Amino acid sequence: MLDQTKASTQIRNVLSELDQALTNNNIDDALKLFADECYWRDLLSFTWNIKTLESKEEIRLMIAERLVVVRPTGWATDQEGLAKRTDNITEGFIRFDTAVGYGTGYIRLKNGLIWTLLTTMQDLKGHEFSRPIGANHGEHQDEISWAEKREVELSELGVTKQPYVLIIGAGQNGLSLGARLRQLNVPTLIVEKDERPGDSWRKRYKTLCLHNPVWENHFPYLDFPENWPVFTPKDKYADWLEAYSKLMELNIWGGAEAKHASYNHDSQKWTVVIERNGEEITLQPNHLVFATGLSGSRPNMPNIPGQDEFDGIQQHSAEHPGPEGMEGKNVVVIGSSTSAHDICAALAKNGVDVTMVQRSPSYIVKSESFMKHVLRPLYSEEAVASGITAEKADLLNASIPFAKFADFMKPGVDAIREADAGFYQALEDAGFLLDFGPGGTGLFGKYLTGTNNYYIDIGTSQMIIDGKIKLASGSGVEKLDKNSVILEDDRQIPADVVIYATGFNSMEGWAAELISQDVADKIGTVWGFGSGTQKDPGPWEGELRNMWKPTKQEGLWFQGSLIAHARFYSHFVALQLKARMEGVPTPIYGLDD
Repeated sequence: MLDQTKASTQIRNVLSELDQALTNNNIDDALKLFADECYWRDLLSFTWNIKTLESKEEIRLMIAERLVVVRPTGWATDQEGLAKRTDNITEGFIRFDTAVGYGTGYIRLKNGLIWTLLTTMQDLKGHEFSRPIGANHGEHQDEISWAEKREVELSELGVTKQPYVLIIGAGQNGLSLGARLRQLNVPTLIVEKDERPGDSWRKRYKTLCLHNPVWENHFPYLDFPENWPVFTPKDKYADWLEAYSKLMELNIWGGAEAKHASYNHDSQKWTVVIERNGEEITLQPNHLVFATGLSGSRPNMPNIPGQDEFDGIQQHSAEHPGPEGMEGKNVVVIGSSTSAHDICAALAKNGVDVTMVQRSPSYIVKSESFMKHVLRPLYSEEAVASGITAEKADLLNASIPFAKFADFMKPGVDAIREADAGFYQALEDAGFLLDFGPGGTGLFGKYLTGTNNYYIDIGTSQMIIDGKIKLASGSGVEKLDKNSVILEDDRQIPADVVIYATGFNSMEGWAAELISQDVADKIGTVWGFGSGTQKDPGPWEGELRNMWKPTKQEGLWFQGSLIAHARFYSHFVALQLKARMEGVPTPIYGLDD
């Protein structure tokens, strides 16, 4: 308790000086509070952007341009019981106000000076979060009922009334954003090509489940119940998505596929053609949100010579229903990420002869090790018991600038490598090619740089070690012939079935397909922060490209990624859209950087 008090006092003193310097428009005094190495990550509150300033000079330029407009005040500590000091680092939650909003954040002091600062907008003034009344009381008792209001809304939106926001995709990202926008009274319509939310999960192979634990996967306004499984089976998750959409009263058109979209700069509206029940419907929203998953939900089918000559079955992992009907066949799975492992395991358990073709190294981590060394401080029963809710964990996660990401992630990855050294050696002895992410950052390092070649192991790796799943590693696929897969090193694998666990196409590719190549080129790459790795080329940007923030195409937004990201960042997308609908000025800092 004494350490917490000292930590809170130190943070409070620094914030008081920062408050005074900024109130007096004294930028030099404010900068004296920052360490020579410093990072300020802002989510809307100062920049109306998601932007990290990575030096005193960058911070100076931002403050000089934005201070008069933002007018920050009331800098203070928040959640003081969670403040802490470790060696020369003091850290804790903070709060502040701006001219148009209320903010929260997180600060780290190194030797008494600001090392990392996170500022986020939590509410727009005049549009704060409030619980709906629901029932009609007093003189309003005889007015239209809730059910009648809901029926009218469903019949009008998209028919006689245009949505302000159109979201494509009713998965975790579309639903999370839809719930946020509904709370802010932003007229929103979600279109989903499947009949019901969750159908894309229902159609996947039957052994699919979430590999991230329940504490990481709560949804906006609605946590999973206490009796929910730690790892959610895909059909149970599908039912959750559908139930959530109903409980949140989201306006969804199922069986509705977006066919084309174009933007009118004069009217500042989109024209979006939707095919629904065999009929083409034209919608004209002000804003269009792609929420079709990080990879756009369109299977990436490689073009391999001989595919048209192959006599057997070929299917993408998204189409693979499970091991039924595969008995007695030779199955080759091309790929070595999560889907490949899950599919191979299910086939092998059912006595099917299955070979995994591993074309490049993969990161493997045991589930229990991942939870212990990486997730436990933020998303676990222990974290909740210590006062770290999912919302606080999200802020802590967001407080790490990408430039320091490796420093924060590598210790956990190194601890796992040491603890599971025998496991990794056995995998390598079996011929499996391992890597540990860019700069040794493990799973999240690979994920954030677009190299989704990883697997949280729940037993499949041991099946590879034991030879129950055959492995052909270190070579790409040269071609297919009538009954085999031929690798580039001339190995020939008998095959009656080829399953392509080769991922999905990019979000910018989906934008090119739905809108135009010109628009896709205009916005550029979606995802990655310019790490200089193979799938995330430079230059360095320091934030994920085009995600959850304004793009260079007016009115176009991208909402994708993990459930935790969907929960956290949907809040900021919703605030940006609400501000625009209400006419709140949103001058964007750093859009052209």
